[in-house]
Formats: sequence, C-alpha cells, structure tokens
Amino acid sequence: MKLRNWQSECINSAIQKYTYNKHFLALATPGAGKTIMAAALAKHLYDQNEIDLVLCFSPSIIVACDFSSALRKAFDMYFDGNIGSLGNSFTYQSLSSLNNEVWRLFDRFRVFVIFDEIHHCAGSNSENANSWGEPIISKIKENATYTIALTGTPWRSDALPIVLADYCDKSGKIQCDYIYGLNKAIKDNVCRTPRIIALDNNKISVIEDDETNCYTSFITLLSNSTVTYSTIVTNEIVIKQLLNKADKKLNQLRSVNNNAGGLIVASSITHAIQIKIILNNYIGADATVITSNEKEPSNLIKAFSNNSDKWVISVGMISEGTNIPRLQVCCYLSNIKTEMYFRQVLGRVLRITHSHNQEAILFMPAAPELIEYAYRLSEDIPNDLPCVIISEMTEEVIVDNDLFHESNDQNIGSESPIIVDIEIEPNFTSSDNNELLSTNNDSELQVCLSPRTNRTINILGDYRHDELEIDGFDNLIISDKSIAKLNHYNSEVF
Repeated sequence: MKLRNWQSECINSAIQKYTYNKHFLALATPGAGKTIMAAALAKHLYDQNEIDLVLCFSPSIIVACDFSSALRKAFDMYFDGNIGSLGNSFTYQSLSSLNNEVWRLFDRFRVFVIFDEIHHCAGSNSENANSWGEPIISKIKENATYTIALTGTPWRSDALPIVLADYCDKSGKIQCDYIYGLNKAIKDNVCRTPRIIALDNNKISVIEDDETNCYTSFITLLSNSTVTYSTIVTNEIVIKQLLNKADKKLNQLRSVNNNAGGLIVASSITHAIQIKIILNNYIGADATVITSNEKEPSNLIKAFSNNSDKWVISVGMISEGTNIPRLQVCCYLSNIKTEMYFRQVLGRVLRITHSHNQEAILFMPAAPELIEYAYRLSEDIPNDLPCVIISEMTEEVIVDNDLFHESNDQNIGSESPIIVDIEIEPNFTSSDNNELLSTNNDSELQVCLSPRTNRTINILGDYRHDELEIDGFDNLIISDKSIAKLNHYNSEVF
C-alpha cells in the first residue's frame, strides 16, 4: 500500500510517541485519508509484534464498515469479530452494550484501538464525560496497549473536553500530536480547493400583521426581524434558486466527469421531501433521498457511492467520515449552524479522485454565521485563491410570517412554550457480538420545519452529545407523554 507523505509522517510520529505514551491524537482535514493511515499504522504495529488485536470505534455504520474494509485490505484478514479475525469495527453507539467478552480481550491480549471523529466523545473524567466518553475513560484508556484518536474538527460546540486529549494549561487549546490542515492538503494535491457560493437577496418582503417590511439582505433580515434562519432554508424560492445554480454547475461538471454527484443537506425528513419535489418539478432532476426513514440507509449510501446518479438528499446521514469521492457539489440547507457541522459537510466534496475536473463547490444561503465560517475557512486556502463568492438571487423572496405563526398555534415568540411530542424511531439492529448499531450519527435531531405542517422532532440513537444551534425552537418543551415513552424505550433497549 503506497501511502501519502503526510500518512507516513503521521505513522512515524505515532510510533515515536508510543515509546513513552500510549495515546496519540491526529488532526487531519476531512478527505485527507485518515482511515487508510490508521489501518497502515495498525498493520505496522502488528508486524512488529507490538499488538495482537485491533478494535475500531466510529460514529456511524457506514464509517465502521469503511474501517473494517480498510483493515481487511491492509492485513488481508477479516475484521468482523468472528473466529479467525483480528478484531472488529464498532459504532460509538455500541459502547454501552458491548458484552464482557469484548472487555476481557483487554486483559488477555495487546489491543490497539482506533477512534474516528473522537470529538464526539467528551470528558476528562467519569464525572464530566458524555455517554460515549465514559466507557472510553473507564474501560479503554488504561487497558489498551495503544490508541490513535482521529478528528477533522478538533472542537465541540458545547466546549466540553475531548476524551483522551491533552490541553494547554494557559490557552486551553487542544494539543494534537500531528496536524495536517486543509492548506497543506491542497498544496499536496490531496484535497480539492473548495469554492463557496453564498446566495443573498436584495429584495426580501416580510408580511406580518397587515404590514410589509422590505430587506436588502439575509443578514439584515435575520438581524432586524422575527424571521428565523429556519424560514429561509425552507422557503420555496430560496430552495429553487439554490438548486437551479447548483444543478447548472453539476451539469457542467458531469459533461467532463460523467459520474460527478451532488449532495443536498436538508433540515428534516419533511424538508428533504420538499426539496425532492422542487428538484423534480422545477429543475427536472431526480434525487435519492436518504434519511432514517429508509429501511437500509447504509445500503442506499453505498449504492449511490458506486453508481452515477446525479443527486442525493440527506438529513444527517452523509456528513462526517462518509466516503463518496464522486461528490463535487453540495447544497447546504441544513438547520444546524455550528462551524463543526459546516466543515464536516464541506468535507464530503473535498476528496481528490482521478477524474479530470477536481472542482468542489458548496452552495448556501448567505446567513451571517455561515458567511463567517466560510471566510474563516478561506484563510486555509493557499495562494489567496477566491474561496467565497456572494451571488444575488434573481427572484424576490416573500415571507408570510402570519402563516408561520398560525401553523404553530401562535405560540412562537410567546410566553407559553410549544409542547411537542417525540416520535421515537428505534433504528437498531443486533449483530452476533450483541452490538447495538444505529444507522445514523451520534445524535440526529430531525425537525419538521415546513410552515404548513406541525412541528415534529425525531430523536435517534444516544441522547446526549453535541449541542446543536437550531433556530426557531427556543420555546419548545417535551410533553410528559413523550418523556414517559422515551424512558420506556430506554429501559427495553438498554
């Protein structure tokens, strides 16, 4: 296996550190090839008779399968937990349900543990750890022979410490043992140079209480009105304009790379369906929708990765770690406004392939937070290449805020909170090693934001991880009925 220069450097750094410390933290930009690097390191340690087994933990089934495949290629052996294999690849969701036979491996064998996207696992001790960080601290940290923790975004939105990480005493900044940033990856031709198209509008009308107010940008709209970012990403005109520009760009790319694909990140399952309808009726294009509602979303992701279909619409299913190199265009219509999630989504279009055209473009509304993230990202682009472009829409955006309020029983912004019921979707399957597998990421908060529908929240998987910044839900509380349902479900599953 021929490694990239950064992968070889990272492996050598880890081997050197293992002479005095068993834990190693590597930061590498999304799309750089962390999976292959970790598999190669595992093979080296095994060949040097330093380890006996390899266990891997990652945030989703798709990523877990990718690690299992990479380890299998590196070792020419299976990594599925069956007799004769040299280890297994799990999701973080499984940590709380692994049986004692797995934990006894640490007593009998020298175990190398790989943690992908370690920022999901929080805690410096058992008291402040989240549900994924606690078993790492209590059962793996001291018992593993060596560990490598991987991340593409070395921070958490809730400011909790990342498990196994060290921090500077004075600055409080995380200390990474090896860093491979986007700037270096672009110069090394490992990652594509991203271009971000932020769509703005200088003709925005907001109708509220028999009064119409006009705004000349999304920034002034969000700063000086009661309109939320959620209203923007679900607005039919905004979606049409965004999809129109993105589809034209994707068609241009597919004239050169005939299998180039596009990813649309939606805010909710209802939002995904709305986007699919607009894409079909207005643009004349079809799309694969992949959400937690599908029976086998991981198989749908694999199928899209290997075919030449044009568009895929996802709600949190294709974000970090999901490897679909043919993706080159992304539409960011997510309701999540954290920089970590923004960078993870952008990472889906950064992987270099052997195709002739290696452009990577992300289209998004010109919301102030997203613009800030984009300009901060542009600082990592070498040679002062233009990264962020503001593009004006050609059609007026009209927002009827009265309809929005009426659809929610006039509770938004009032003193009385909106009481919502939670639809629990237990999307787990049990494997031979008693692992509870979720088809989603660590926590997928799916919010139904269509102005003409009731608000529905679906919470899947473990229930305490990153804090998400989601507009329009400041006054929501969960009903007693839903809390009882959650408690009943947890008692049955866990």
